[in-house]
Amino acid sequence: MVFRSEEMCLAQLFLQSGSEYDCISELGELGLVEFRDLNPSVSSFQRRFVSEIKRCEEMERILGFLLRQIQKAKIAVPQEDESPLAPPPRQVLEIMEQLQRLEMELSEVANNKEKLQRNHLELTEYTHMLKITRTFIHSRSRHEALGPQYEEFPTMETDSVTGSTGMQRLGAKLGFISGLIQRVKVEAFERMLWRVCKGYTILSYAEVDESLTDLDTGEISKSVVFLISFWGDQIGHKVQKICDCYHCHLYPHPENDEERADVLDSLRTRLQDLNNVLHRTDDYLRQVLQKAAESAYTWVVQVKKMKAIYHILNLCSFDVTNKCLIAEVWCPVSDLANLRGALEKGSVSIT
Repeated sequence: MVFRSEEMCLAQLFLQSGSEYDCISELGELGLVEFRDLNPSVSSFQRRFVSEIKRCEEMERILGFLLRQIQKAKIAVPQEDESPLAPPPRQVLEIMEQLQRLEMELSEVANNKEKLQRNHLELTEYTHMLKITRTFIHSRSRHEALGPQYEEFPTMETDSVTGSTGMQRLGAKLGFISGLIQRVKVEAFERMLWRVCKGYTILSYAEVDESLTDLDTGEISKSVVFLISFWGDQIGHKVQKICDCYHCHLYPHPENDEERADVLDSLRTRLQDLNNVLHRTDDYLRQVLQKAAESAYTWVVQVKKMKAIYHILNLCSFDVTNKCLIAEVWCPVSDLANLRGALEKGSVSIT
């Protein structure tokens, strides 16, 4: 009939110790047989080749990390026309050492790059903060020059007991806290400052023109630079706690324009140096990934085949008397000659 399968037979294989790996590899390349599990009552953790399978899984983990880094760098992984064979057991440790050394190197470079990017982001935010808060200070100075009708802290000035003159007599001094906050948090941040500090603060803020990347989430979002003026250390502590609750990025505020200009010059120099270091780091990382991408496809296929071989060997039973592995397979009768040829080839390769 059209739907009748090939005539099958159940064959028993005796695999000599030392050649069992190569024999299963040859059978796997042909794909002629289906193995039976001769250890149905033995759990997966108690079988003979558990440690070898764990080693393969560790290599798969490293290869997964490597492929993610290659994909992130947008590097193509070349594929071979022919599928590579499973590596001999004596080469497994060599491949493992190469992968571990490559993982360590990539992890170190990636960590250093992340630190450089965080430092670059902080310096960029600090630069925006200095440029924008300068406009806040100059704007207030122009208002003060218009005449005595301008009141910087009206709620404190109008209070006959705790007006600004009273605060000055008590020794309270004007303080500033400046930094950056995400644009979506500004309204809630402003309301919290007003409610907790009873209006004894002045909040000035402006949106940064450049979109900044959050390195923790990878999202690009708009940030806002703010400058908070307050009287006294007690109000300052409250403002500090509120800024911490809203995850603000705080930076020191210069006392005068000369100090601000010196800090800006220093920031420009440091940003330029960081950009150069980041470019060199990216070039080195790309070179390492390009070299690894040349062997990535071969490693992935080899580790998969090696893991499959050890899974098959776990299905076999061990004959203590003859020191060999016994396997049972279903095979088409017409392919028995090919089966014998694969076993002979695997047995000869050990020599």
